[in-house]
Amino acid sequence: MLILVTGASGYLGGNLCRALIADGHTVRAFVRPSSDLSSLGIGGRGEVGDSSLELAYGDITDPPSLLEACAGCEVIFHAAALVEPWLPDPSRFFSVNVGGLRNILQASKETKTIKKIIYTSSFFALGFTDGYVADEKQVHQGKVFCTEYEKSKAIADKIALDAAANGVPIVLLYPGVIYGPGKLTTGNILAHILIERFSGRLPGYIGHGNDMLSFVHVEDLVYGHIAAMYKGQVGERYLLTGENASFIQVLDIAAAITKTSKPRLHIPMWLIELYGWISVFFARMTGKLPLISYPTVRVMKHQWAYSCEKARDQLDYRPRSLNEGLTEVLPWLKSLGLIKY
Repeated sequence: MLILVTGASGYLGGNLCRALIADGHTVRAFVRPSSDLSSLGIGGRGEVGDSSLELAYGDITDPPSLLEACAGCEVIFHAAALVEPWLPDPSRFFSVNVGGLRNILQASKETKTIKKIIYTSSFFALGFTDGYVADEKQVHQGKVFCTEYEKSKAIADKIALDAAANGVPIVLLYPGVIYGPGKLTTGNILAHILIERFSGRLPGYIGHGNDMLSFVHVEDLVYGHIAAMYKGQVGERYLLTGENASFIQVLDIAAAITKTSKPRLHIPMWLIELYGWISVFFARMTGKLPLISYPTVRVMKHQWAYSCEKARDQLDYRPRSLNEGLTEVLPWLKSLGLIKY
């Protein structure tokens, strides 16, 4: 079966392409001409050695290139997204995350061979969960947004749900915070936090543990995507999340695995927020995006805890624990020379 994967050069997309090929499919990877293709196992000259992998060049915001890439495909995995907590030009979130989805829906409508669209949304599209654990019934309240990225994904979520209601064969997936070995993109924030911690640049805990996030290993997430292709019901939403934990719990687990001491300090959120504003100030001058920005701190002031029971029941989704995942990630970071313990 010929499958189109958008965002194929990204952290999730690269892993998804390799897994689909291993599952016996032919993958058409939709990438920009300037994309780093290392996550697909392709060198600098763009030579494809695997006959099960095709490259289609274009941009998710360019409908003609997208329509050409869809030709002959039966399934679309729409994993392309602009994932950043802050950008100097926030309109880019909406052109990529909202406009890109609209373009996918239009291209699939014009391509008569498409049988199913697997859309990678985000837990942010459902909104925060302060004091409780949410499931797929939650709908974003649409009034308060911590980041422009969150706002763009919430808007796109409504477009996807409307499309499903109008008969488009779309399955909606909501990943948690993705982590694991692989490309150190901005989206792989857990790896960056661990690097900062073990390099000594993060001397203490962030806040007092009031934050809560749902962490998912990239391999489990890829399995959930492929399971959604086979078993996912059209029009349904599936949370592909994992263990809910605060960054304090994450650092405590990391300390236990590495047999190092736990942090002794709690860095107050107001100080982290001040650092975020300063980082954004310098980012505007240098053009280098910051690891921590003030929108990141807004996210950390809330809880984002979700249940993946529906995916367990219907997709046989079995996410690993944070302890198991970090036991793999920490030695990997050490092997790259990025951390020491």
